[in-house]
Amino acid sequence: MTAALPFAAAVVGTAKKVPVGLELYSVRDELAKDLPGTVTAVGKMGYEVVEFYAPYLNWTPEIAKDVRKRMDDVGLKCHSTHNNGPSFTDDGLKKAIELNQIIGSKYLIMASAPRATGIDAWKKLADQLTSISEKLKPNKMATGYHNHQVEWRPIDGQRPMDVIAAGTPKDVVLQFDVGTCVEVGADPVAWINANPGRIKSVHCKDWAQGRGYGVAFGEGDAPWKKIFEAAEKKGGVEYYLVEQETGATGPDGELGMVQRCLDNWKKLRA
Repeated sequence: MTAALPFAAAVVGTAKKVPVGLELYSVRDELAKDLPGTVTAVGKMGYEVVEFYAPYLNWTPEIAKDVRKRMDDVGLKCHSTHNNGPSFTDDGLKKAIELNQIIGSKYLIMASAPRATGIDAWKKLADQLTSISEKLKPNKMATGYHNHQVEWRPIDGQRPMDVIAAGTPKDVVLQFDVGTCVEVGADPVAWINANPGRIKSVHCKDWAQGRGYGVAFGEGDAPWKKIFEAAEKKGGVEYYLVEQETGATGPDGELGMVQRCLDNWKKLRA
């Protein structure tokens, strides 16, 4: 099993010690315009962790080194990246490993299922994650899976998320996207409690009836305090990642919105 992050042992039951990060898809337009400037801005806001998403695979090692320097300058860490199909080809995995190691990331998270339909397709996906996990172990890295809505809807009486959890070893992270779970009507706390130690990161994405994903973190329907309690007592959470899926919502744009999310985070965690 992949070694826990240095702070992991200290976080169980101690709410204020779990770092809060940002899934950078939340500021995707800003990131596309100015990668180093956006990383710096996010760090200066007070976020402690960032998660890069699929376009990072196009970086050169030199770009990754510059990103790492920018992160170091503002005290940011990167523990995981979001990856789509190209990252899991033979050549893509080699490049992903190299880039993740440069920026300090340990987890290559699969961002979504590649058009899985029937239960057999989800079982094959679990097999693929297991295979990727084995390939990453020599590098002291691990993989994981990030859910959307479809994984909570039963197929032939089985939820795809349950199939993934049952069909993968415990070192495959079940990165929990809260908003999509809440939207479908699944129980986020029950899911965490059913998978102890595997919820190493949580996408803190909110959702509200009638408003969807346009709400800022902490302004929707997710029962955050119960989720935090379960994640820290049972889930094995190592870091949280705020995600605001709709991007530039409101007059202050993407950066203004993620600042608002962070302000709400501080109020909830006070």
